[in-house]
Amino acid sequence: MFTGIVQHVGRITAAQPTAAGVRLTLDPCGWSHRPARGDSIAVSGTCLTVVQVDAGAWSFDVIPQTLARTTLGSMGSASASMGSASGDAALQPGRSVNLEHAVLASTPMGGHIVQGHVDGVGRVAAISTTGEWRVRIEPPADAASSIVAQGSITVDGVSLTVAGAAADGSWFEVALIPETLARTTLASLAVGDAVNIEVDHLAKLIAREVERRLARG
Repeated sequence: MFTGIVQHVGRITAAQPTAAGVRLTLDPCGWSHRPARGDSIAVSGTCLTVVQVDAGAWSFDVIPQTLARTTLGSMGSASASMGSASGDAALQPGRSVNLEHAVLASTPMGGHIVQGHVDGVGRVAAISTTGEWRVRIEPPADAASSIVAQGSITVDGVSLTVAGAAADGSWFEVALIPETLARTTLASLAVGDAVNIEVDHLAKLIAREVERRLARG
C-alpha cells in the first residue's frame, strides 16, 4: 500500500522484452531509499516488485496484464504487441517517473490509501496555468463513475483532490500546487499525454456495492 505522496523522481534507463513481459530498469537518481529484492515500489502509480538492485539501477518485471492497463505498456514494440493501453512513448528510456516505497506502520498518511493497482490510462485534455495550474483529464471509461468532486484520485502516483468533474464522467480536473509541480513529474505534462489513473479505493467499493444493489432491484 502507498499514500500517493511522491518521495523521489527517477529515470527509466531500459525496457527489455522478456518471455514474461518486459524487464524495466530505472535509475533512482540519488534517492536515499535502498530497497531489498522483493520490496514494492510505486513507479508512476504502478505497484512493481523489485527483482534486482544494483548501484544506480533497480529492475522490475512487468507482466502483460500491467502493460495492458498502464502507461508502462507504451515502452516499446514488444509491449505494443501485447495491447498497449496508451499507444505512445510515455515511458521510453530517459523519461522521468514518480517513485514511492510501500508504507510502514509509522508512515504518515499524508495522501490517501493508494494500492498501486491502476484502473486504467487517462488522457490529458487541457492544461491551464492562468491563476492556478489546472489539468483536465479524460479518465478510462470504467473508472469514471467513481470520480467525484472533492474526492481523492491518483494521477501517475500522485495523490490529488478532484477539483471538478463532468456530470457525465467524461472529464475531471485537478489543481496542482507549486510543491507538487516541483517534486513530481506532473509539471511536464502536455495535452495528449497518457497518465495512470487510480480512483480512491473506498469510492470504488461504494460504487460497486450500489451497482450490485441496483442490479438486485
